[in-house]
Amino acid sequence: MTVQEALERLTPVFQEVFDDDSIELTEEMTAADIEEWDSVEHFNLISEIERVFGMRFTMREVSGMENVGELAQIVADRATK
Repeated sequence: MTVQEALERLTPVFQEVFDDDSIELTEEMTAADIEEWDSVEHFNLISEIERVFGMRFTMREVSGMENVGELAQIVADRATK
């Protein structure tokens, strides 16, 4: 899976978690770009991504992600293994 494909598959997850169908993900997007994205919603988002993609993130990965592109890269890497 490419990063672009991961972004496309992550978009509906973000839209669902944040209850906003207008969200269109970019690699540069951060929590600051989505008003509702606080620490509680971050936990909900990660949990839903883990459920949808059948994967688990480490605490290091979760705390180290600086933007959506890094998240998409991890999802893409894991999906191709």
